[in-house]
Amino acid sequence: MKQDVILVLDCGATNVRSIVIDRQGKIVARASTANASEIAVENNAWHQWSLAAILQRLADCCQRLSTELANCQVRGITVTTFGVDGALVDEYGKLLYPVISWKCPRTTAVMENIGRLMCPQQLQDISGVGAFGFNTLYKLVWLKENHPQLLLEQAHAWLFISSLINHRLTGEFTTDITMAGTSQMLDIHQRDFSPEILQATGLPRHLFPRIVEAGDRIGPLQPQAANLLGLPAGIPVISAGHDTQFALFGAGAEQGEPVLSSGTWEILMVRSGQANTPLLSHYAGSTCELDSRAALYNPGMQWLASGVLEWVRKLLWTEETSWQTLIEEARSLPAGCEGVKMQCDLLGCQNAGWQGVTLNTTKGHFYRAALEGLTEQLARNLHTLEKIGHFQANELLLVGGGSRNTLWNQIKANMLDIPIKVLDEAETTVAGAAMYAWYGIGEYSSPEQARNQVCYEYRYFYPEV
Repeated sequence: MKQDVILVLDCGATNVRSIVIDRQGKIVARASTANASEIAVENNAWHQWSLAAILQRLADCCQRLSTELANCQVRGITVTTFGVDGALVDEYGKLLYPVISWKCPRTTAVMENIGRLMCPQQLQDISGVGAFGFNTLYKLVWLKENHPQLLLEQAHAWLFISSLINHRLTGEFTTDITMAGTSQMLDIHQRDFSPEILQATGLPRHLFPRIVEAGDRIGPLQPQAANLLGLPAGIPVISAGHDTQFALFGAGAEQGEPVLSSGTWEILMVRSGQANTPLLSHYAGSTCELDSRAALYNPGMQWLASGVLEWVRKLLWTEETSWQTLIEEARSLPAGCEGVKMQCDLLGCQNAGWQGVTLNTTKGHFYRAALEGLTEQLARNLHTLEKIGHFQANELLLVGGGSRNTLWNQIKANMLDIPIKVLDEAETTVAGAAMYAWYGIGEYSSPEQARNQVCYEYRYFYPEV
């Protein structure tokens, strides 16, 4: 008897992957290949994505899993991707202009001058999304100003990148709500495109096709796409969307439980029933997106974190030095680092760096001061997030590479005075998307019931007295 599975097509900026997941959230098979943006013809500093190349990479991954897939019953397919990017298409879904990458600098000037169309603070109050140069809004304003005939005359729709892939799979024009939540064009409290933002920027509402919630059925897999993937036609394609939202859900986060994705950048988010969006513009790096679950928000903050630690490592140690050496040198020092402190905002503070340095200061002091300084930054941001999201943190869930630093985890527990809960499983995004797909095909009554089939294993770090 064949095993029932969900196929998740995961389009990341670095890798494209096809991952087969069973009812318990376990990976049955996976294949990946490198993904990369391309240089635009008009300007060698501009970046764009090739949709054809992405689709072929997904197909190649599926073809490499042909043996495993032949032994499974694929009950549903779902797509998850990075946010904001997309393209204008005609009534057949053909691209009218390439997919502008979030890496592309061409829209930075639009962001810097958006005040001529609408007050930036009002934009964030309505949409929740912070002023990031890659936002969808700025892409569409750029297209309107540079290729007005495409946007205002020829375009049938704007499709986010997940919806572009879903259209190729099903022929349906849709808008994944979690992708739209990254666009800076939604009224985040109404879960629909904002008439005020669209009117101010001159963008027509008809460009955005029907909104689908996570777990909604988009349509059946069409024969041409089925042939490309090496699958039978007719498999239901279920809506997912922006990878961040499904990572939160897939990590097991409950409402009111903050999650820290710790890497080069730390991204702190929470699944909250409320979001005070007017507060957001007062805090650098803040944003608010829509949760995978209707009626919930994902307010969040981000800042440079492990990138600072990597800089300290390169500055003071050789490339051959292991991270464990740095950790052990720092662990030998007491909390407070004997008066050595570090202001870690290397991107935005002129006074960033160390204080309290003496002739007795060692490399371990510098590293521990960085760990403690970054944790102080986390504490401030968590306090801010509690105000924005109207919740009180009782524990903090950690995912990502930074969560493997046990000393840093303990420093966080001590300084925040709450337990730190670490999930080592790296595939939270695809697991979360698969849970929504199981729900979408009717296997479970809710995504939460699907998630209840997963056995999560956490490591805890408790505050030390």
